[in-house]
Amino acid sequence: MNPYLTRLQPYPFEKLRQLFAGITPPPDLSPIRLSIGEPRHPTPDFIRHALADSLDGLSSYPLTLGSDALRGAIAHWLERRYGLPKIDPATQVVPVNGTREALFAFGQCVIDGTRPGAKVLCPNPFYQIYEGAAYLAGAEPVFLNHLPENGFASGFDAVDEAVWRDVQLVYVCSPGNPTGRVLSLDEWKQLFELSDRHGFVIAADECYSEIWFDDEAKPIGGLEAAWRLGRTDFRNIVMFSSLSKRSNVPGMRSGFVAGDARILKDFVLYRTYHGCQMSPPVQAASVVAWNDEEHVAENRRLYREKFARITPMLAPWLPVRMPDAGFYHWVRTPLPDTEFARRLQAEYNVTVLPGSYLARESGGVNPGAGFIRIALVADTHECVEAAERIIDFCRSL
Repeated sequence: MNPYLTRLQPYPFEKLRQLFAGITPPPDLSPIRLSIGEPRHPTPDFIRHALADSLDGLSSYPLTLGSDALRGAIAHWLERRYGLPKIDPATQVVPVNGTREALFAFGQCVIDGTRPGAKVLCPNPFYQIYEGAAYLAGAEPVFLNHLPENGFASGFDAVDEAVWRDVQLVYVCSPGNPTGRVLSLDEWKQLFELSDRHGFVIAADECYSEIWFDDEAKPIGGLEAAWRLGRTDFRNIVMFSSLSKRSNVPGMRSGFVAGDARILKDFVLYRTYHGCQMSPPVQAASVVAWNDEEHVAENRRLYREKFARITPMLAPWLPVRMPDAGFYHWVRTPLPDTEFARRLQAEYNVTVLPGSYLARESGGVNPGAGFIRIALVADTHECVEAAERIIDFCRSL
């Protein structure tokens, strides 16, 4: 067996299952699950119909690069969304089966684990795929703490020059999971300068980019930042995006990688052997999804409505703040985060995720400890009911 497998930790939801062992929630309270970032708004009918109408495509092997129509739809979306010039769909766009598999596979492609001291920089808290990708590629993850005292900023200055010299890949998540923070143009500029100096590749996880609360403050993307800063070849940066949160189709597993054509050429070679082509019906449904913005605007409206209702409800009891974007509240708890989550489950049948499960100890602290992640993914009525139960729990403390 691959010896690196022993370095993988249990996934957060396995830890949560163990935390809740032996609990029997009150039977008169229906379960409300706000622990997993799984969109639960209805999938738009036109996407479902496009998928069903394309089932004849199941008789054909799909291409690794996907169809011209899909790559073209993604390229045009990038141009519209970020004000980019012509994106070459043949060399700068690669469809993938959701960002999860692509973020992991990308690490296996770009990391040279035979190089002594190979390192991968990750935000902390973080999406667990980054850590697994680093370990299984033979590299060591380096965790960059995102702390409330600096507004959950990336703080690239905190990384020693000696560490930067060994970094081969930097994962950034903007808007962030779980903090909801968006990287500024100045932060992108600093990261690009560091990449030029040390030669590492940037993997920008942007799957929450289409859920924002202020139309005058749309999340800036990595490719947009590169273009605005004169990096018109997108050198050393690729971005990852998905339809899951944008279009409420997590089960379709449809996303893309875009950016530096030189890097993507090697990534396509890797994927040719990886065997992860997207199903033709999913490609057809993805085309219509990327070409439509009305359903995305409606999706944002639903999230805005929920945050507008829930945030002032919780504010007298927990230190909630509006995130820059995304659908999480990242909240400091009056009890240890695991105790808060376990008691909330046991006494009120509301499931949230302890923040310590989303982070690792770095610099002597676990930056997720003492926080919970609340995913406002259910409908408004259910989220309001959950908020009322959380308030009752806080009142009882």
